[in-house]
This record gives sequence, structure tokens and C-alpha cells, in this order.
Amino acid sequence: MGGLGEGFTRGHTALVTYLMAGYPDRETSLAAMRAAARGGADIIELGVPYGDPLADGPVIARAGRAAMKAAPEGFGLPEALEMATAFTLEPGVSAAEAPPVALMTYLNPVMRLGYAETAKRARAAGVAGFIIPDLPADEAGEWLSVSDGLDTVFLVAPTSTADRLATAGAASSGFVYCVSRTGITGERSQLPEHLADLVVRTKEHTKLPVAVGFGIATPDQAVTVGKVADGVVVGSAIVRRQEEPVAVEKFVRSLRDALDTDSE
Repeated sequence: MGGLGEGFTRGHTALVTYLMAGYPDRETSLAAMRAAARGGADIIELGVPYGDPLADGPVIARAGRAAMKAAPEGFGLPEALEMATAFTLEPGVSAAEAPPVALMTYLNPVMRLGYAETAKRARAAGVAGFIIPDLPADEAGEWLSVSDGLDTVFLVAPTSTADRLATAGAASSGFVYCVSRTGITGERSQLPEHLADLVVRTKEHTKLPVAVGFGIATPDQAVTVGKVADGVVVGSAIVRRQEEPVAVEKFVRSLRDALDTDSE
């Protein structure tokens, strides 16, 4: 598996699928990762359970708490890295179809394990990169200095200034993550009107692909986002189905089919 940028080289709008590591238990979440790969995910964003998930909506936050409680000794960053290893060794699809894995973790678990140790274990696990929502791009120097070979994706939001967009665009690798709205993740009935403008403003400051997440819940919404962005990130709607990997595969396939049909 290569870097996260490989998820954007398949000739269609990239589909980034978020899953919570360890929910409802390790084996089921690993099966859900493989199901997402079979369904057509281009990148798998593997969430690390954390006790204070500031950016996570109720579905993802609840899944994270359940994952931590379900494991006898807890479930955190080391366990998520071990699970990523199991997936990269056996993704459930051919090597050519295997999606790269991005770990989504808050900064505190990375600091506890240590920047260098986290990066070392991630490389050994076959992880392609990290999304650390509470790590600002202009404060990421220490992490970036030890994370050679790993992409780091920074987030921008509707409130981001031109300077902030430039900083995030310059520091990111793999892709830039546009948060469609301020606040927490979660399914929404409507997408914000300013979405296209946010993507355009972001692209003015980077040559990397731009993916949009937060609030995308249906195939139709994914298609709408895919008209303006290079990638679509879907999280809560998938985690809500994660207890049944068959349902994950079916839903991811519906997203992939909708995006592909619209591009024909």
C-alpha cells in the first residue's frame, strides 16, 4: 500500500470511508474495514477511540466509548495500530484494490506514545498517514520532523483565513481535508451552501487533492460533493452500520456506485 494520494489516482472521485477501530469489538471492526474495501473505498480512515473526542458527533463518540469499554485492557492508539497491521497484511481484496489507511487520532494519544514511536509503529503497520484534527499545521513541526514516509492531512474549515488555508495546504501531504461546516461530525439532511466556495478557496493554496467531510450521509449528498471536490469523506453513516459488516459493504457500494454513475 502506498501513500494516501494513491486513493485519488483511480480515475474517479475518491471515497474516504471512516470506521471506528475496536467497535463493537476488534474482530467486527476489522471485518468492517475489509467490507469497506470490497465495497469500493479508496481510502480507509480508521478512527482511534479517545475519551474526549471534541470534533466527533454522537454516533462516532458513542462508538469510541463502546470500543474502549469492550476491550478488557482498553482500546487506544497501540491497539488501532495493531489492527491496521492485520488489515494491511490481509485487506480482503487484491493488492491492487487495497485502499491505503489513514489513522484519525487526537493529539494526546500520539504525545503519550511519543511522536517518534507513533511514526515508527505506523510505518511498520503499513499505515499511509495521519489525520490529527487538533494539531494545527503551524504547530506541527515536531511531528512532521519524525513522520517521514507518512502523510499528514490537515483540516481547513469555512472559517479558515487565506493564511490558514495556505499554511495547511503547504504542510499537508496526501490530501487536504475540508470540513464542510464548523462544529462536530454527524449526518445532516442538507449540505451547506458555501461548500463549493470553500473548495475553490482551498484549491487556490494547494496542488493536492481536496476531500470534503462532515455531514455527508447519503449517496445523493456524496454525488453533490463529488461535483466540486476530489474526494468525499463519509463517517457517521458508516459507523452507524458498523456492527454489521455486510451492511457496511452494501452502503459503501451504494456510495461508490452513485459517484461512478454520476461521472459517466
